[in-house]
Amino acid sequence: MAGLRSAVGRSLAWAAKNVDGAIALVLAVAVGVLGVLPDKVIPDEVKSQLVSGTTLVVLALVATALLRDRVRQEPVEEAMHATSGVLARLPERLDRLDELEDLVAGTRRALEDMAVIRILGSQHEIAQAHADARRGTDRWTFKGGTGTYMRAVTLPECVAAARREKRHLTVRLEIIDPTDEAVCESYAHYRRSLSDRPDGTGELWTTDRARKESYASVLAAFWYRQRYGLLDIAVGLTPVMTTFRWDMSGRSLIMTSEDPNRAIIAFSGSFFYESCGTELRTSFEQARRVAIDRYRSVPLSDEPTVEEVRRLFDRVDLPLPKSFTDRDVVEVTRKALRAKDPYAP
Repeated sequence: MAGLRSAVGRSLAWAAKNVDGAIALVLAVAVGVLGVLPDKVIPDEVKSQLVSGTTLVVLALVATALLRDRVRQEPVEEAMHATSGVLARLPERLDRLDELEDLVAGTRRALEDMAVIRILGSQHEIAQAHADARRGTDRWTFKGGTGTYMRAVTLPECVAAARREKRHLTVRLEIIDPTDEAVCESYAHYRRSLSDRPDGTGELWTTDRARKESYASVLAAFWYRQRYGLLDIAVGLTPVMTTFRWDMSGRSLIMTSEDPNRAIIAFSGSFFYESCGTELRTSFEQARRVAIDRYRSVPLSDEPTVEEVRRLFDRVDLPLPKSFTDRDVVEVTRKALRAKDPYAP
């Protein structure tokens, strides 16, 4: 019973929605039936009138159904037109979505870089950062003024660690050219302009001191190269001074200036670390190279003599100034092998 009621309900609902089509169908069937009835049942004249009238009614109903369908289709066409407009703008919106994704990715990379770059705010933090950078590293790149801290701490400790572990060590130093009086004078003037008091070594900065400090770094490079066969060290001399010092190991890059309580540290893998690495390589390639490969030609004693030092610099085409006395040469040797840490408390 329930199934019958459901079927009747569906039929009535269909008939209500399609009443004009249903009537047209019934009339068309009726016309067909009239057309096949014998003349004895309905005379030809009456039959013709009925068929004509019914045909007109059917045509009217068909026209009504067509008009109704047209009205029903207009919202659909409008919706399709609107949809086509949306689809036409879809590529533009997808491009904007790609731009948004690129922006998000760039922001994420920037945040990741910020997470591995930070400011060091004390002398203790800077010293600890250098100690961490030296630990276990197999390479070190320095670019700065005369390399005083490099001679006093970094180079001897890195060589000592490499010797203990019997491993290779690569060192690149870029310092001001001691034979270029102009750059030595500029560097000394810059250091004096920041402070007219002696620095951590107890000395004032003069052109003569800048020259001796730079010569001392070159001498230290030869001395350590002769004593450790797994040390690959190179020295570049530049006619241009820099106000920053770069110390780069396999784990981090530390940038310092004349403020002993401020520095920047970036860790390996960051954009800043990689960019500075490219900068240091490019700068070193443009510097004048010292002929470190001639280190065997003039052996240096554990305590190099004045004659050994003079002969070494002559042999590598970096002669000491004629104004340098033996006392000056002794001072260069002392700075090379027993340099004072300028940042020691």
